[in-house]
Amino acid sequence: MTDRVHKRLNAVLIAGGKYHDIDFARLELLKLLGEDDRVRVRVFEDYANLAAIKAADFLVSYTCDVTPRLDEQEALRAWLEAGGRWYALHGTNSILRFLANGVDSPRWAPHFMETLGSQFIAHPPIAPYKVTVADPSHPLVEGVQSFDATDELYLSEMHGQHHVLLETEFGGEAPGFIEHAWPKAKQPVFYVHPVGKGEVLYLTLGHCRGHYDMQPLMDFYPAPEKGSWALPVFYDLLNRGLEWAKQPALERAAAAS
Repeated sequence: MTDRVHKRLNAVLIAGGKYHDIDFARLELLKLLGEDDRVRVRVFEDYANLAAIKAADFLVSYTCDVTPRLDEQEALRAWLEAGGRWYALHGTNSILRFLANGVDSPRWAPHFMETLGSQFIAHPPIAPYKVTVADPSHPLVEGVQSFDATDELYLSEMHGQHHVLLETEFGGEAPGFIEHAWPKAKQPVFYVHPVGKGEVLYLTLGHCRGHYDMQPLMDFYPAPEKGSWALPVFYDLLNRGLEWAKQPALERAAAAS
């Protein structure tokens, strides 16, 4: 039997944005965080509360088209460089503008995207695709088998170093996006990106959308989508990522005891 480290763990959950069922994702993440009675969570829709972020042991985000101000980007980078851990989910790396000729992903926040290690650019129509394990020996995916996900297959522009854990392969068209033509290549699905003494863990899976989440573009979305939230393996990856995020704070507490 091992002694459990008893330490309050301060978490910040950023859950906000557009075109997704943020209420559903927020609730599911809070339920997972609440399974550990050491974790105390503050919840925000954006990155404006810098005091809370600076005091956090770890950060979790599920957003779409939520871009921090430059001072917030700099604070996030400094927090990571000092040893923070950030579990970033799905559309955290997105900037979207709906134009007459398609959806654009403008490079308006390079500092933010370099911190995250990627920027979403496009995705093909939602359809099942194969997710494979890129590094079976890594603890975050050890024992995970390849699986099919019916989700948004993220086609991203990558920045900096990455340890890719899960990946998929795509080549073809992403209709409706300005950058729609993609050569066949591997696309990271789950990766670790170092930032100074800290790290970002990014998981592109996790699309969800309810009836009213496309407003004002569409008043009523006829077919709600749960994407990878319907898969037990997705919750396994969420739990593994949350344990990873807690690890440095627990190690510090154990060393001090």
